[in-house]
Amino acid sequence: MLQGMVLASTSCVPIPGAQFEFWLAGPDGEYSDDYRATLLVDNQGIYRFESNPPPPYSGRPPHIHIRISAEGYQMLVTQDYPVQGEVGANFDIILIRQP
Repeated sequence: MLQGMVLASTSCVPIPGAQFEFWLAGPDGEYSDDYRATLLVDNQGIYRFESNPPPPYSGRPPHIHIRISAEGYQMLVTQDYPVQGEVGANFDIILIRQP
């Protein structure tokens, strides 16, 4: 489980309605639509994503691709690297206002 908040960089206030896109490799180390998800954060800027842990593949450690977008903010593309043996992690996101 990956959870956290989406906050504005200038004020640290939550950004409700931000959109998350997650994609990760399946147990066979391949990507498919079965391992993609899109969700919106709640009114307090909180999100929660649950999935099977991704496997390592092609020499890369297990990871989850994440793209976060919100109206008026710059899109952020990043990755989370789950810690082996851990069942969850907090991953807060800070977005920067568009110029």
